Amino acid sequence: MKLMVYPGSFDPITVGHLDIITRAAKMTDKLIVAIMNNSEKKYFFTLEERLEMIRKSVAHLKNVEADFSDGLMVEYMKKRGAAAAVRGLRAITDFEYELQWVTLNQKLDPDFQALFMMASSENSFLSSSIVREIGRLGGDISKMVPACVHGFIKEKLTAEKNKGE
Repeated sequence: MKLMVYPGSFDPITVGHLDIITRAAKMTDKLIVAIMNNSEKKYFFTLEERLEMIRKSVAHLKNVEADFSDGLMVEYMKKRGAAAAVRGLRAITDFEYELQWVTLNQKLDPDFQALFMMASSENSFLSSSIVREIGRLGGDISKMVPACVHGFIKEKLTAEKNKGE
């Protein structure tokens, strides 16, 4: 069985992520959407909230599961028996970052492989940080995130705004 991992922070999951997940799931027997939790990073959504949003978003994809790790991604991939990591590319600046990411991971594990997928043109501008910022400023994010998690995200953004007032 071929298994691939789509690592990221997914803070929150966007329709761009879901597009990559859906397309990658067609290329493998099993795809794990893995939240790579970095204890140094400050997340807007908790790990549990991010896992819940991913699970709701991929529920219709039978060969996709959500998981997390707070260790090295190459170690997580070895433990799970993954053949490759899936990464999305939006622009040339993503390529520069991803090239460095692959090179470093290959230093840690010479057998490390990555599969890069171009973002769909309608999602090439989209990032989790942009979604959070537009949402915080009261903008409509309904077309930027999966419908099943839109209300959850808006509720969390409203609670944050009310807490700050």
